[in-house]
Formats: sequence, structure tokens, C-alpha cells
Amino acid sequence: MTVTFVNVIEIPADRIDEFVEQWRARARIMRAAPGFRDVRLHRALLPDARFQLINVAHWDSVEACQAAGLNPAVVSSVDEARQVATAYPALYEVIAEYH
Repeated sequence: MTVTFVNVIEIPADRIDEFVEQWRARARIMRAAPGFRDVRLHRALLPDARFQLINVAHWDSVEACQAAGLNPAVVSSVDEARQVATAYPALYEVIAEYH
């Protein structure tokens, strides 16, 4: 079962570029983790959106995602990111689909 990690991020507009650089470094680490599938960072089109950034990643399992999040380099990077942003992460599974 594939799981989806969604992290909506509140951040001041003037800190987004700094955050994106941190995110890219974390993404490089996560990409090497077992069970990683893909990741994308989305930016709001309107400057007054509450969540300026949304991170969406896919993993082979809950356990794979959680294990990757325990990597000391990831933990350190997340702690650094918390200095500029407030994040609301969660894991999801698909329960309905339409094409």
C-alpha cells in the first residue's frame, strides 16, 4: 500500500526562498531512503493563502516514511525549518479515486 505524506506549511512570504533551499537539501536525503517514491513542493498562487507551501510525497509504507524522518540529518534540517515556518504534516491513504 502506497501512502501519501502531506505537509501544509505556514510561512512568511519573505522566508519562502530560504525554506525552499532547506527543503531541497531534505528532499535529497529523503530520496535516498528505502521506500521513497517521489516528492513535490507546491507554492500558493495567491500571496494571502494561509498555507504558502504544500509538500506532497509518496512512500511505499507508513514505516518507510517514519524511518526516513528519523534520519539525524533530516531531524536537524526539520528543526532548522521550524525557525521560519509552522508545518502540519500527516500521512494519508487513498480511499476514493476518479479518472
